[in-house]
Amino acid sequence: GMTTKKTMEKDEENLRKFSSAPVNPGTLTPSSISPSLIAIDDIPNNVMSMEQLKLLPSEFVSHEDPSRPLRHIDDDGQVLTYALRPMWYSVYFILLVELMERFCFYGINYTQTAYLTGVYDPDWNADLTAVEAASFVAICITIAYTSPFVGAALADSTSLGDYGTILLGCVGFYLPGLTVLCFTTIPSSNGEPFNTMALALGVLFLWPMGTGIVKSVVNVFGAKQFHPLVQSALIETYYVNFYMCINVGALLGGILIPIIAQFKITIAYAIPLLVLSLGTAIFLFGSTRYVQPKPRGDMFLNNKNNTEKKKLVKNNTSTNNDLSISAVAKVCLLLVPFNIAYSQMSTTFIIQGTVMNKAYGVLDAASMNNADTLSVLWFGYWIGSVLYPWLSKQQIKFQTTQKFALGSFMGVLALAWSLLVDYMIHQKYQNFLLLSSTNDTITNTSPDISPQISVLWQIPSYTLIGVGEIFAVSSAYEVAFMVAPPAKKALASAVNLFFIGGLPNIICLFLYQNCSAWFENANGRASIHTIGTYAEAHVYRYFALLLGIAMLGVIVNILPPVTNWVQNMEDKAANAIKTPKLSSAATLQQQQQQRRRWREEEERNNDNGESLSCNNNNSKENTPLLVIVKQQETKIEQYQNYLEYGTGPLLHKSGSMRAGPFLKKTNPTALKRQQQYTKLQYYQQKKRKNRQQEQQHILLAPPQTKSNKNNNNKTPLHRAREAPY
Repeated sequence: GMTTKKTMEKDEENLRKFSSAPVNPGTLTPSSISPSLIAIDDIPNNVMSMEQLKLLPSEFVSHEDPSRPLRHIDDDGQVLTYALRPMWYSVYFILLVELMERFCFYGINYTQTAYLTGVYDPDWNADLTAVEAASFVAICITIAYTSPFVGAALADSTSLGDYGTILLGCVGFYLPGLTVLCFTTIPSSNGEPFNTMALALGVLFLWPMGTGIVKSVVNVFGAKQFHPLVQSALIETYYVNFYMCINVGALLGGILIPIIAQFKITIAYAIPLLVLSLGTAIFLFGSTRYVQPKPRGDMFLNNKNNTEKKKLVKNNTSTNNDLSISAVAKVCLLLVPFNIAYSQMSTTFIIQGTVMNKAYGVLDAASMNNADTLSVLWFGYWIGSVLYPWLSKQQIKFQTTQKFALGSFMGVLALAWSLLVDYMIHQKYQNFLLLSSTNDTITNTSPDISPQISVLWQIPSYTLIGVGEIFAVSSAYEVAFMVAPPAKKALASAVNLFFIGGLPNIICLFLYQNCSAWFENANGRASIHTIGTYAEAHVYRYFALLLGIAMLGVIVNILPPVTNWVQNMEDKAANAIKTPKLSSAATLQQQQQQRRRWREEEERNNDNGESLSCNNNNSKENTPLLVIVKQQETKIEQYQNYLEYGTGPLLHKSGSMRAGPFLKKTNPTALKRQQQYTKLQYYQQKKRKNRQQEQQHILLAPPQTKSNKNNNNKTPLHRAREAPY
């Protein structure tokens, strides 16, 4: 009895070192061990029914709220409860607000350049030149892609948390910004002349700050509604739905707002205000259903608990030190050339499209941005459903830098096509001038109303940018999320957003100012929204410069040192997965195996009449504690297989401010095979659980002596059930 008590106390002490959940003395049983140490690979990861719930260990079950029967204790000791079907319990509120937010953002972003230059209302506008409007939009997007740092800090390091940060972004910044922007479209509403200060307040501060704060948190908050262990497979489905909501919102906003703006810009900008107000109300309606973990307060500095845990981890120290936010920044830096090309969709592509004929009378340059959205949806499906599975079957490893290089090459092709379109615009205008000089009926016709080519010629540029997003931007998010330290995922998301839209637009702003002469007409004014003035400018030189920058991105990403470095970072992330708990678990497993050997040796000695003394200091103690875990090497091998072959779920961030990483859509045949495999897992889990219970009873049984040799004809399970505890 004394030896068992001492051993129990030692086991309790070992468990406290790596388990944040408190362990009460005297109540330590196999069912009360931390879930990460009890057959973690055998626990199902797609629990969403009562039948599956009954098979779970008691650690994962909560009896407080019938609607949220799943329980989880995080590293800080917080007890959180989850619904069996979170997608329909709480997540759809988050998906709706994301859809409406993307509707507002892209509806305004696509029409902003044309609004500032007076295309929609020649009598009431900011009267900005092409360079000024492009610079204005670049500053706005830079702030929108930089403000996620503010959202990440508020969510991870203050009492607001994810929920409060989303509300602050919507109510405190986004809605006021849309209100100010809408009022600037009403003539004389803010005095005469046009109030540029009010425009700057709404477009350069309130609106971009709101969208950045919301964007950095909303996708992570939705993923937190799922149990991190027993519902980890369902998170992949969540990101598929999240991705679809992003693109549906962007597509609807990109179609409706530009068309309405051609008739009444005030009504066009009032619609996003009403839509986001509705989205905020929907988000508030689901407040009582959200899982809201408390902020850990360790975005920039690790808290006390994490510091103590790091001291317990003696191995893989150098690996963990190499995985930092600086490594995330270095990886994301490789995509800056492509993101510079991506940023042209809301600036120079719009400037070029304003001097082209509308398609079908309503599709203008702003509407062409929808070609990018459709390209991501269409080609993303085929790449995710056909190309990647085929490469996996052929055992072809498509490395991250190869995806970066291919995405950058798509940007090169998009800019090359823009150069071709620019040549077609000039050629058309030159032919018109030549015709007008020989035809009296056209001599008096103004060049400003000269025949123009159709705006549909811009579709290939937007399409190629969309294909580049699939390969480059989504891959950058996956690598950034994987390489980032576990406690700094929100910060890593903010860093990635900054390199997607913040730094590229800062570079574009610098290029606009230094290349402004290329956007000037014959009078030295950068007002080129008519075909005559545009033909006098040299915008094609700017496109040629951007093409060279994008080509530089291709060359850098195919360099062997760069490829090897990124691959090395991925390998380090694979080796560092769950190392703190795995190292502790492996230590306990070694101790348990040693104790089993001592017990077997004691039983053999008892059979021969040679009893070992329990009071001997050199003898080892027995314990009834059974800890079933996998070896650390198995874990690392499984994660490396995921990196190589793409099997298994992994959390993803959204791939850009509009489009996230495309996740493969399962076809009916594959879904049927998956259901059969899940059913097989169900029966294997049930059989494994029965075997574990039998092993527990065997270990709890007293050592066999001569007095109970007559029980040899009984099964081990019978002997264990008849033995006293």
